[in-house]
Amino acid sequence: MLRATCLACALAAAAPAWAAAENYDLDPAHTYPSFEISHLGFSVLRGSFQSTSGALSYDEATHTGSVKATIDAASINTGFAKRDEHLRSKDFFDVEKFPTLSFSAQGFTLEPGKAAAVAGTLTMLGVTKPVDLSVQPTQCAKRMGSDYVCGAMVSGAIKRSDWGLSAFVPYVGDEVKIQVEVEAVKRK
Repeated sequence: MLRATCLACALAAAAPAWAAAENYDLDPAHTYPSFEISHLGFSVLRGSFQSTSGALSYDEATHTGSVKATIDAASINTGFAKRDEHLRSKDFFDVEKFPTLSFSAQGFTLEPGKAAAVAGTLTMLGVTKPVDLSVQPTQCAKRMGSDYVCGAMVSGAIKRSDWGLSAFVPYVGDEVKIQVEVEAVKRK
């Protein structure tokens, strides 16, 4: 028995270590944070942010990781320059005082082929609050034969007034639907 235990310990010590988390950078050319909000009850206003950066730590073997993402608030785009200028003003995002929005999540676990709840924090207008997002992993693979990439679809909803972004509530909706298509490139 002692001999079998020693043999098992020796084999375990000689075996390769389980995979560890790898570091990835969010691909700004393939990461698209977008939103939807009711406009006076007549229509749905859609917009996006054109500049995102961040880092992901992800272990493919255990499907666990962490993420930190930063959005340039001034990169907001709703397809109408005058409205975008107003959204950058003190009435809304006050980009001179608060140039970024950020999201971070520590210790999440994803489920391949299924959407998983990821708890994190969102910082906007200097206010940090918890937020739960749904993350649907797409795949991790070589992208067109070069970079190794992991992708996901992220969705959720927030009440913007919780972060002090309350201009024109209730006329312009308080609930904001969020969707982010994400591609993260493994660091070499």
